[in-house]
Amino acid sequence: MKTLNFGLPKGSLQESTIDMMKKAGYTVRVNSRSYYPTIDDDEITIRLIRPQDMSRFVEKGIIDAGLTGADWVKEAGSDVKVVVNLVYAKQQLTKVKWVLAVPEDSEIRSVQDLNNKSIATELVNVTRQYLAEKGIVADIEFSHGATEAKAPALVDAIVELTETGSSLRANKLRIIDTIMESATQLITNHQSWKDDWKRTKIENLAMLFEGAIIAREKVGLKMNVPGDSLEKVLKQLPALRKPTVSTLSEGAGYAVETMVDQSIARNIIPALIRAGAEGIIEYPLNKVIL
Repeated sequence: MKTLNFGLPKGSLQESTIDMMKKAGYTVRVNSRSYYPTIDDDEITIRLIRPQDMSRFVEKGIIDAGLTGADWVKEAGSDVKVVVNLVYAKQQLTKVKWVLAVPEDSEIRSVQDLNNKSIATELVNVTRQYLAEKGIVADIEFSHGATEAKAPALVDAIVELTETGSSLRANKLRIIDTIMESATQLITNHQSWKDDWKRTKIENLAMLFEGAIIAREKVGLKMNVPGDSLEKVLKQLPALRKPTVSTLSEGAGYAVETMVDQSIARNIIPALIRAGAEGIIEYPLNKVIL
């Protein structure tokens, strides 16, 4: 039987990725002592791989496809096929940023002030390229971790990944520039992409993953509407697509079903009731395939 070798990002993205895959229809189970999770699809084998290493293993064909950040693909300089960008992170549905930061009381106010200064980061190659484009010469050293704690005692500045900025603020650091934004990417190597079976399998994953992410910000609404209230109710619905309207038996009115952003459902529901809707049901979604 043919199988697709798939790389699951180990570390901060691991749990949110497993949750996303569950919404997409795949149950992944991880044993804390094993780098080989199980999945309820006999056509897929999974290996846990650090996001920093993922693109290199994909490029070499050691694994067929995997999920990692655009930042690590750029850092490694890997020649891979980006199948789809998936905007989700550890805490929320958003891109993450690599930022240049200095202590709050530092005299460094801009990138130009970094000439002949020292910078700690895990994103060495991207940082070096960024500074070169700015015409800045600085000492860039690789940071193995706890980067926020290294300024000002050990280095003048840091380049660090942030999702909300809370860790930087807690360590009294001030952002002076954003080096790059990054999102999770589903990547594959060119050889696997040329294989018709593997390409179809990867495209299926991309479709389902994207649908699961879109669904996290949407909810479904179902309601009954008397015949004389239908027009007023429909005017209250900012649907992703036109609502589904079907006739109830015995001329009792209409059944209306639609999908809306979760953030506005709480405002729409009272307006729907006032417009004449009855028996409103709000329900979560697993996947939204556009």
